[in-house]
Amino acid sequence: MITQYSALSSIPLKASSSFLRPTQALPERVRLSDPATDVMTDLTKVSVVSVRAKTSMDKANAKMIKYGVRMLLVLDDNEQLAGLITATDILGEKPMRFLQSMGGTHADIMVRDIMTPQRELEVLGIEEVKKARVGDVVMTLKKASRQHSMVVSEKPDGTQAVCGLFSLTQIARQLGAQVQSFELARTFSEIEAVIAKN
Repeated sequence: MITQYSALSSIPLKASSSFLRPTQALPERVRLSDPATDVMTDLTKVSVVSVRAKTSMDKANAKMIKYGVRMLLVLDDNEQLAGLITATDILGEKPMRFLQSMGGTHADIMVRDIMTPQRELEVLGIEEVKKARVGDVVMTLKKASRQHSMVVSEKPDGTQAVCGLFSLTQIARQLGAQVQSFELARTFSEIEAVIAKN
């Protein structure tokens, strides 16, 4: 029966070949009344950048810089979500507090030592996000005093899968704010300044 099929012709792989990465084209400009999905990084279209809980904090920071992101999902040894780590976690007070309580040096700090663990994370449901507007997401982040939020879909067995991410900095840029700092309060005030102009 296999004789009815034809073999494909192979060609040599050229030197310095790359590979395609998934991309998502978000609108360059949005308004607060636009759909929330216009500012959501869709993980069905973009590969998420992750790190292991046992990775050093310095390596996690280097990975953020390499990929141009300010948040990494933290995975355990079973590829399950253990938490998340942000640039603020790494560059803020958490490392110093950890060293004061545990001792050691900066190089000893692991991602698991300063990440926000899964049990402390709150997420948004994709069904609600699909009905929401950009302004709703901004208010959600402001109320929670957070730079980022994860979006989950619920599987038939009741487990959740992270399917999207919101970044306050990205939203601010899409709203037309000139983001000068990654400080939470300043980013919100830059967004409010843009809103006041419109």
